[in-house]
Amino acid sequence: MNIKVKIDNELKNIEIADNSQAIILLKTLNPENKNRIIAVKINGCACDLSAALNNNDEVEFISFDSKEGKEIYWHSSSHLMAQAVKRLYPNAKLAIGPAIEDGFYYDFDLDKTLTPEDLIAIEKEMKKIVKENIKIERSIRDKNTALDQFKNNNDKYKLELIENFTDNEFSFYRQGEFEDLCRGPHIYSTGMIKHFKLLSVAGAYWRGDSKREMLQRIYGISFPSAEELQDFLHIREEAKKRDHRKLGKQLNLFDFFPEGPGFPFFKPKGMILYNLIVDYIKKILIDAGYLEIKTPLILIEDLWHRSGHWDNYKDNMYFTEIDDRVFAVKPMNCPGCLLVYKSELHSYKELPLKYAELGQVHRHELSGVLNGLFRVRTFTQDDAHIFCMPEQIEDEIIKIIELIKKVYTDFGFTDYKIGLSTKPAKAIGSDEIWNISETALKNALDKLNIKYELNIGDGAFYGPKIDFKVKDSLKREWQCGTIQLDFSMPERFELEYIGRDNAKHRPVMIHRAILGSLERFIGMLIEHYAGALPFWLAPEQIRILPVSDNYNDYAYKVLNILKNNGYRANIDERNESLGKKIRDAQLEKIPYSLILGQKELDSETINYREYGKQEQISIALDKFIEKLKI
Repeated sequence: MNIKVKIDNELKNIEIADNSQAIILLKTLNPENKNRIIAVKINGCACDLSAALNNNDEVEFISFDSKEGKEIYWHSSSHLMAQAVKRLYPNAKLAIGPAIEDGFYYDFDLDKTLTPEDLIAIEKEMKKIVKENIKIERSIRDKNTALDQFKNNNDKYKLELIENFTDNEFSFYRQGEFEDLCRGPHIYSTGMIKHFKLLSVAGAYWRGDSKREMLQRIYGISFPSAEELQDFLHIREEAKKRDHRKLGKQLNLFDFFPEGPGFPFFKPKGMILYNLIVDYIKKILIDAGYLEIKTPLILIEDLWHRSGHWDNYKDNMYFTEIDDRVFAVKPMNCPGCLLVYKSELHSYKELPLKYAELGQVHRHELSGVLNGLFRVRTFTQDDAHIFCMPEQIEDEIIKIIELIKKVYTDFGFTDYKIGLSTKPAKAIGSDEIWNISETALKNALDKLNIKYELNIGDGAFYGPKIDFKVKDSLKREWQCGTIQLDFSMPERFELEYIGRDNAKHRPVMIHRAILGSLERFIGMLIEHYAGALPFWLAPEQIRILPVSDNYNDYAYKVLNILKNNGYRANIDERNESLGKKIRDAQLEKIPYSLILGQKELDSETINYREYGKQEQISIALDKFIEKLKI
């Protein structure tokens, strides 16, 4: 039979025996990356390598190097771990075990509390299962059969899951004596998982509900090669040292208190950093022709029904009552901006009209997912909404992309990936509008000759989007900027402008964020630079260290000169040894420490030490200031 195989984005015809499995086709082709092939797409549907092929099928192999491949590999790894746990603890009850962004986990109901030593024993058992190279097989059962099976085995968590599904058929995956409810796909056999590590164990409420059972969640990671595993573990250890939560305390930038869980408190130094970023972004936007607005934190419930956020976002919103009417604390800035636009009559001559808002938003997040500045319940979004005519879309998208690239470069991020996300399953607007929107974004990217990843079904509910994933110094990816095209909200809010023909027309709306959440971006900066922020971003740029009180007057003279030149400097007047003052300045990652003693007083010089260096350099103060300006 004839199979059409996608190789290097081209379909090639391959002859193969009738009823062959996909794995036979893989062995026939024997590609260089064969050991990294995880699964297969048959006519666009992800399947196991054991899936049977039919004449004229279109086939594309799924590699571990793709997002989809990693998810399948890591989910199969969670099954491997669950099988090992069941062998060691036969009474363990299984909950869920998905792939996550960096690896996998599985939740277990166990009679004992797991320790690090237990994880070592589980790993050892996993290695045995890998050596057994057990084939992973899929089967289908109807709902009643599945329910009976879980009732007989007293699998209450699986039973609850299947009872809540409306499907009439369910897929199961078996590897030896172990079987689990799962939609798949999975790898071909356990022997494909060669290199793995169990990372930690933590408590997790069943279904994220604090009123339900507390389970034990084991986290793990796996890779096709030992080198990838070692690189991951190295980066993980390095990331621990750079943890912005720890450095935020060490550098006295921000904190979290039980009186406001998930709500960050910025301290004076943290506010300096915050305002430096705000001032920078405001200047960039003014130069790019944006107009700044500010909209209220609380807006009436009806508005969120009208915008569509109610149907798609209400579980993440906070509510309050004013004069017996329901209001929502805004989770997004868009509806307020729409009201600002609608409050005036606009002409085509004004378009594109660019409204920017550094708006504070609130989103309800479960306590279990809160993570320093990376996942909070309130943050500032560097939003902008651009209203334009349809013929202006591509030019505006190009300008935004160029603006985003400049901002990232200025902050020291030069490596990033771009993704184009298309219509999701839950969306508003017609197919025609979505097609127009997706084509406009694609054309803009193509004109800039930018490589991008197509993320099918990952668009916002109101329109397709371009996303920027920034890579930090550890090569970790962070979702930051986004450009989202929206024909639907202008329609819902009946926005208009007067065209060249003096008739009323509907504008197109572009949602745009560069940094995303300012709080999250600050956390990224801290970890990217390991707390040693660039000179222009350092809350305290220079610390003056007089050797003793005898040199305080000279220290203040130097301080005033530095401040008059626009530098953020302080004097350490504590009654401590010079060695301790230098160490503390290094711990706080101050870019420059100036040591002042008798020699410096007599010669009217300073002795400076740069962060992270041992060398101390004597120089005239005016020459030091010239150096700072370079």
